[in-house]
Amino acid sequence: MRQAPLCVDSALRTQHFLLGYTLEINSGETIKQILDDCKTIAVVGLSSDPHRPSYGVASYMRRCGYKVIAVNPNETEVFGEKAYSSLADVPDKIDLVDIFRRSSEAGRAVDEAIALGVKAVWLQDGVIDNAAAQRAHEAGLLVVMDRCWLRDHASASRQTAGAGGSRQEQ
Repeated sequence: MRQAPLCVDSALRTQHFLLGYTLEINSGETIKQILDDCKTIAVVGLSSDPHRPSYGVASYMRRCGYKVIAVNPNETEVFGEKAYSSLADVPDKIDLVDIFRRSSEAGRAVDEAIALGVKAVWLQDGVIDNAAAQRAHEAGLLVVMDRCWLRDHASASRQTAGAGGSRQEQ
Protein backbone atom coordinates (compact mmCIF):
# COMPACT_ATOMS: atom_id res chain seq x y z
CA MET A 1 0.00 0.00 0.00
CA ARG A 2 1.37 3.41 -1.00
CA GLN A 3 1.89 5.88 1.84
CA ALA A 4 0.47 9.37 1.53
CA PRO A 5 3.14 12.00 0.91
CA LEU A 6 4.48 13.81 3.94
CA CYS A 7 2.29 16.74 4.87
CA VAL A 8 4.48 19.81 5.03
CA ASP A 9 3.57 22.05 7.93
CA SER A 10 5.40 24.17 10.46
CA ALA A 11 6.45 21.07 12.44
CA LEU A 12 8.36 19.81 9.40
CA ARG A 13 10.35 22.96 8.65
CA THR A 14 14.04 23.26 9.18
CA GLN A 15 15.97 26.46 9.61
CA HIS A 16 18.87 27.03 7.26
CA PHE A 17 20.38 29.95 9.12
CA LEU A 18 22.99 30.71 6.46
CA LEU A 19 20.16 31.36 4.02
CA GLY A 20 18.08 33.31 6.51
CA TYR A 21 14.79 31.59 5.74
CA THR A 22 12.98 28.31 6.23
CA LEU A 23 13.10 25.57 3.59
CA GLU A 24 10.39 22.95 3.54
CA ILE A 25 10.27 19.46 2.14
CA ASN A 26 9.32 19.66 -1.57
CA SER A 27 9.20 23.46 -1.58
CA GLY A 28 10.20 25.34 -4.70
CA GLU A 29 13.09 26.89 -2.79
CA THR A 30 14.34 23.48 -1.67
CA ILE A 31 14.19 22.11 -5.20
CA LYS A 32 15.96 25.18 -6.62
CA GLN A 33 18.74 24.97 -4.05
CA ILE A 34 19.31 21.27 -4.75
CA LEU A 35 19.38 21.79 -8.51
CA ASP A 36 21.75 24.76 -8.19
CA ASP A 37 24.10 23.53 -5.46
CA CYS A 38 24.26 19.73 -5.70
CA LYS A 39 26.63 18.86 -8.54
CA THR A 40 27.76 15.38 -7.45
CA ILE A 41 24.82 12.98 -7.31
CA ALA A 42 24.88 9.41 -6.03
CA VAL A 43 21.98 7.55 -7.60
CA VAL A 44 20.95 4.67 -5.34
CA GLY A 45 19.39 1.91 -7.43
CA LEU A 46 20.91 3.11 -10.71
CA SER A 47 20.62 0.37 -13.34
CA SER A 48 22.76 -0.21 -16.42
CA ASP A 49 19.56 -1.13 -18.30
CA PRO A 50 18.69 1.78 -20.63
CA HIS A 51 15.00 0.89 -20.30
CA ARG A 52 14.93 1.58 -16.53
CA PRO A 53 13.79 5.00 -15.28
CA SER A 54 16.92 5.37 -13.15
CA TYR A 55 19.10 5.06 -16.25
CA GLY A 56 17.10 7.68 -18.15
CA VAL A 57 17.17 10.19 -15.30
CA ALA A 58 20.88 9.64 -14.64
CA SER A 59 21.67 9.99 -18.36
CA TYR A 60 19.88 13.31 -18.37
CA MET A 61 21.80 14.42 -15.25
CA ARG A 62 25.08 13.63 -16.99
CA ARG A 63 24.07 15.50 -20.16
CA CYS A 64 23.32 18.53 -17.97
CA GLY A 65 26.83 18.46 -16.50
CA TYR A 66 26.20 16.78 -13.16
CA LYS A 67 28.60 14.11 -11.89
CA VAL A 68 26.63 10.87 -11.44
CA ILE A 69 27.80 8.01 -9.24
CA ALA A 70 26.03 4.64 -9.45
CA VAL A 71 25.18 2.96 -6.14
CA ASN A 72 23.78 -0.50 -6.70
CA PRO A 73 25.20 -3.78 -5.32
CA ASN A 74 23.90 -5.58 -8.43
CA GLU A 75 25.96 -3.48 -10.85
CA THR A 76 29.71 -3.31 -11.40
CA GLU A 77 29.71 -0.49 -13.94
CA VAL A 78 27.23 2.06 -15.30
CA PHE A 79 28.06 4.62 -18.01
CA GLY A 80 31.55 3.12 -18.19
CA GLU A 81 32.26 4.04 -14.56
CA LYS A 82 32.52 1.96 -11.41
CA ALA A 83 29.31 1.27 -9.51
CA TYR A 84 29.45 1.06 -5.71
CA SER A 85 27.63 -1.34 -3.41
CA SER A 86 26.73 1.31 -0.85
CA LEU A 87 27.02 5.03 -0.29
CA ALA A 88 29.74 4.41 2.30
CA ASP A 89 31.90 2.84 -0.45
CA VAL A 90 31.85 5.98 -2.62
CA PRO A 91 35.24 7.73 -2.34
CA ASP A 92 33.98 11.10 -3.67
CA LYS A 93 32.17 13.78 -1.70
CA ILE A 94 28.46 13.43 -2.44
CA ASP A 95 26.13 16.45 -2.56
CA LEU A 96 22.84 14.70 -3.32
CA VAL A 97 21.58 11.16 -2.85
CA ASP A 98 18.86 10.40 -5.41
CA ILE A 99 16.91 7.28 -4.44
CA PHE A 100 15.39 4.83 -6.92
CA ARG A 101 14.41 2.07 -4.46
CA ARG A 102 11.18 0.67 -3.12
CA SER A 103 9.69 2.86 -0.41
CA SER A 104 10.31 0.09 2.12
CA GLU A 105 14.05 0.20 1.32
CA ALA A 106 14.51 3.97 1.02
CA GLY A 107 15.11 4.54 4.74
CA ARG A 108 18.41 2.69 4.67
CA ALA A 109 19.75 4.96 1.92
CA VAL A 110 18.47 8.06 3.72
CA ASP A 111 20.19 6.96 6.94
CA GLU A 112 23.46 6.40 5.04
CA ALA A 113 23.12 9.86 3.50
CA ILE A 114 22.60 11.40 6.93
CA ALA A 115 25.65 9.57 8.31
CA LEU A 116 27.78 10.82 5.41
CA GLY A 117 26.66 14.40 5.90
CA VAL A 118 25.39 14.98 2.35
CA LYS A 119 23.52 18.19 1.56
CA ALA A 120 20.30 16.63 0.30
CA VAL A 121 18.23 13.54 -0.41
CA TRP A 122 15.74 13.14 -3.25
CA LEU A 123 13.24 10.27 -3.18
CA GLN A 124 12.00 9.76 -6.74
CA ASP A 125 8.39 9.48 -7.91
CA GLY A 126 6.54 6.84 -5.92
CA VAL A 127 9.30 6.54 -3.30
CA ILE A 128 7.64 7.61 -0.07
CA ASP A 129 9.05 7.10 3.41
CA ASN A 130 7.71 9.77 5.73
CA ALA A 131 9.81 8.67 8.71
CA ALA A 132 13.04 8.69 6.67
CA ALA A 133 12.21 12.09 5.18
CA GLN A 134 11.56 13.42 8.68
CA ARG A 135 14.91 12.04 9.95
CA ALA A 136 16.77 13.66 7.05
CA HIS A 137 14.93 16.93 7.52
CA GLU A 138 15.67 16.99 11.25
CA ALA A 139 19.35 16.25 10.48
CA GLY A 140 19.45 19.42 8.38
CA LEU A 141 19.38 17.87 4.91
CA LEU A 142 17.34 19.34 2.10
CA VAL A 143 14.59 16.83 1.28
CA VAL A 144 12.44 16.16 -1.77
CA MET A 145 10.12 13.16 -1.81
CA ASP A 146 7.82 11.55 -4.39
CA ARG A 147 8.99 13.82 -7.22
CA CYS A 148 10.98 13.31 -10.40
CA TRP A 149 14.39 15.04 -10.49
CA LEU A 150 14.37 15.12 -14.30
CA ARG A 151 10.94 16.76 -14.56
CA ASP A 152 11.81 19.34 -11.91
CA HIS A 153 15.16 20.11 -13.54
CA ALA A 154 13.61 20.40 -17.01
CA SER A 155 10.90 22.69 -15.66
CA ALA A 156 13.42 24.88 -13.85
CA SER A 157 15.62 25.01 -16.96
CA ARG A 158 12.68 26.14 -19.10
CA GLN A 159 11.85 28.86 -16.57
CA THR A 160 15.49 30.00 -16.45
CA ALA A 161 15.78 29.94 -20.25
CA GLY A 162 12.61 31.98 -20.47
CA ALA A 163 14.23 34.55 -18.18
CA GLY A 164 17.16 34.94 -20.59
CA GLY A 165 19.67 32.37 -19.35
CA SER A 166 20.29 28.71 -18.92
CA ARG A 167 20.79 26.83 -15.68
CA GLN A 168 24.05 25.35 -16.99
CA GLU A 169 25.55 28.82 -17.39
CA GLN A 170 24.88 29.81 -13.81
